[in-house]
Amino acid sequence: MHFNETGGPGQCNNASMTAARIPPIQCLLTFEALARLRSVTQAAEELFVTPSAVSHRVKQLEQIIGTKLFGRADFSLTTEGSEYLAHVREGLAILQKFPSSSAMPGKRKLRLAVTPTFARSMLMPRLRQFLEAYPEIDLTMQVSIPLLDVVAEDADLIVRFGTGRYADLEHVCLMKDEVTPLASPAWVRDNGPFLVPEDLHRVPLLRSPLEPWRTWFAAHNLDYPEPVDGSSFNDIGLMCDAAAQGLGVALVRLKLGAPWLDSGQLIRLYDRTVPSPHAHYLCWRTGVMERWECAAFAEWLKRALI
Repeated sequence: MHFNETGGPGQCNNASMTAARIPPIQCLLTFEALARLRSVTQAAEELFVTPSAVSHRVKQLEQIIGTKLFGRADFSLTTEGSEYLAHVREGLAILQKFPSSSAMPGKRKLRLAVTPTFARSMLMPRLRQFLEAYPEIDLTMQVSIPLLDVVAEDADLIVRFGTGRYADLEHVCLMKDEVTPLASPAWVRDNGPFLVPEDLHRVPLLRSPLEPWRTWFAAHNLDYPEPVDGSSFNDIGLMCDAAAQGLGVALVRLKLGAPWLDSGQLIRLYDRTVPSPHAHYLCWRTGVMERWECAAFAEWLKRALI
């Protein structure tokens, strides 16, 4: 496969590709996915691109080969489309027999910016699976600060925590979670029992802008203001460590808090959980998913978190 400085491995460059009559690999992969799934949305999710990118790639492919591939709105194939699909699948099957390293010597570099507690609780326990599945990829992981959007400028992929409104980036939701108050077993014995949500009004509440207490208060119809006193943390992992040391009660997402819960450092005060208003998103700049190592990591991470 040829890589040039202007087009890249997956960019649909109409002028150069039309002259060569060799469609870009990403256009072929998109055509195959859309023909198989018959849904722009599902094809976009599988390929980690936007639905508009799927439509653009298919139109570009039709322009390059000079024929219409889909006949109706249900994405049924034309006669030419069916014949072309057979050739595309045959070609893709041949390409899959050859490791990427034979075409491009050396390891591929992937730079990931990730929030600290997500890295500790969700990514690190699973990372060995990825490295074993993709030994040809070297991963560089850097810490980003959630909500403040402090990330490394040269990161290829970014894990952000927030509302999902990222106008400057393409993104996909990785993980939603539910929150509940947690504290150390010794602290609960000394300060309990906690029978009703109102019992929290008399104890120190650990604070974080990442997980405001108003979420818990509102779900229980408690007209309490957001706490302004007490220790505050801009990292959920640090807040969990503080709670484990007996400094108070932390409102923690269950998936992120799993290491502390599983080890017995923290326990739940109540059975009820409340959906967090925020979620973790994988974000990237337009064009990044044209690089196979980025697409491979994105697909792996989304499946690993199911």
